[in-house]
Amino acid sequence: MSDWSALHQLLEKVQPYSTAGGKVWIKVLFIFRILLLGTAIESAWSDEQFEFHCNTQQPGCENVCYDQAFPISHVRLWVLQVIFVSVPTLLHLAHVYYVIRQNEKLKKQEEEELKVAHFNGASGERRLQKHTGKHIKCGSKEHGNRKMRGRLLLTYMASIFFKSVFEVAFLLIQWYLYGFTLSAVYICEQSPCPHRVDCFLSRPTEKTIFILFMLVVSMVSFVLNVIELFYVLFKAIKNHLGNEKEEVYCNPVELQKPSCVSSSAVLTTICSSDQVVPVGLSSFYM
Repeated sequence: MSDWSALHQLLEKVQPYSTAGGKVWIKVLFIFRILLLGTAIESAWSDEQFEFHCNTQQPGCENVCYDQAFPISHVRLWVLQVIFVSVPTLLHLAHVYYVIRQNEKLKKQEEEELKVAHFNGASGERRLQKHTGKHIKCGSKEHGNRKMRGRLLLTYMASIFFKSVFEVAFLLIQWYLYGFTLSAVYICEQSPCPHRVDCFLSRPTEKTIFILFMLVVSMVSFVLNVIELFYVLFKAIKNHLGNEKEEVYCNPVELQKPSCVSSSAVLTTICSSDQVVPVGLSSFYM
């Protein structure tokens, strides 16, 4: 479980930048998948090849039949599924940290420019006016905060979309390889088996229960992703329509403290105090 705890700690860092659905998805992933994989499920499949026997003494027959019955172990397939569905979320977290770092650098640069303008008299005032105009342009159309906000939103929506795709893909792979139930007897006709042989699996009923449980968890995870995707899309459209009525300036420096002010208010604040007051990011998916 020590290896899984590192992944869980990374996923926990995504929670402040997720919707309520995203937080529930992380809990479902950890409790019903990672925790079970590290305890009950792994022990249930610990003897899968050792207890796989066929009614023949032909050398190599059991190994060939086992490989045909289980091209990949259920446990290893589920581990791959957990990794694949976690990667989009971790990539979104990396993008969030990148945006925070870039805006921290921008904030420091602006503070230094304003300090220089404060001590340079008339020429500094002209530079301050130039800087102020640039600041509002950055928050309105071309680049800077609103554009980065859009990219963060797209990254978040893309992560949800690819998580859904991976969920469906692994369900289809599992269904294609060995279905969602296990029979106690597997019939094998592969070479070098001399004839049609019967092979016997250990604890097929217990394993079938775990397979169905993981199937339900995957379907719940998929439904959560779909609901969250539509919710984020709806909020994005709603925020976009609201921003058309009033120009909004947002600065993604503190993503956990949602706040937005109009561009005119920012201009007044800058001109009156000769410093940039940090403004939190409007929560683009909350």
